[in-house]
Amino acid sequence: MIGIFEALSLPTLVLILLLLMILSSAVKIVKEYERGVIFRLGRLIGAKGPGLFFIFPIIDKMVKIDLRVITLDIPTQEMITMDNVTVKVNAVVFFRIVDPNAAVVQVEDYSRATWNISQTTLRNVIGQSELDTLLSNRETINLQLQEIIDEHTEPWGIKVSIVEVKDVELAPTMIRSMARQAEAEREKRAKIVHAEGEFEAAKRLAEAAELMNRQPVSIQLRYLQTLSEIATEKNSTIIFPVPVNMMQGLAERLGRLVEE
Repeated sequence: MIGIFEALSLPTLVLILLLLMILSSAVKIVKEYERGVIFRLGRLIGAKGPGLFFIFPIIDKMVKIDLRVITLDIPTQEMITMDNVTVKVNAVVFFRIVDPNAAVVQVEDYSRATWNISQTTLRNVIGQSELDTLLSNRETINLQLQEIIDEHTEPWGIKVSIVEVKDVELAPTMIRSMARQAEAEREKRAKIVHAEGEFEAAKRLAEAAELMNRQPVSIQLRYLQTLSEIATEKNSTIIFPVPVNMMQGLAERLGRLVEE
């Protein structure tokens, strides 16, 4: 083999090397998760791949596009909600390329463009939402963010699949205010429950008094039952109720005896 190269002239060797370089530049291999967007003399030909294919050297140019899901972190943004509360919010966006041609032709840098539109959309959506919605109904915020970002990036051949708000940071004064509000809410519920118990007890006592009024003997039976309950305890003090009309009768007799 060395002898063959030695027998060739210098111009011939240069020509062979040039042909080998052109042939190597004409062969392209694209992985399964990639596509090669081909431009011929500046005009878009289309996306090719995956696998092995050939292009025309010098007149063709290829741009590789990754079709895998891309994770884009939106840094913490300090913003004001609709109810004038300052919060710090960050999020994450998951998207992928569904149209390689549009991703190359329609936008200069699809990743940076998606990052910028996600950042501005996050600020707009949080600014139009209340704090309670942001804290308790985050799924609605995520869905709204996903729809808006996906609508803006669709012409670029991008599909936004998931947008998640990760952390919501509040000022320490706001955290203390929310804690006091929650404590007041718990006290309110406790007072309502207590009042409902008192109302139910008063209602039952009124029904019992009405029933005893219809059956006076039940008062004496209830008194005897109470005495039996007191007797079970080690207590020597027993209170014996005396009817008021009996005391009035005794007072009248004593009054007549005194007059006589």
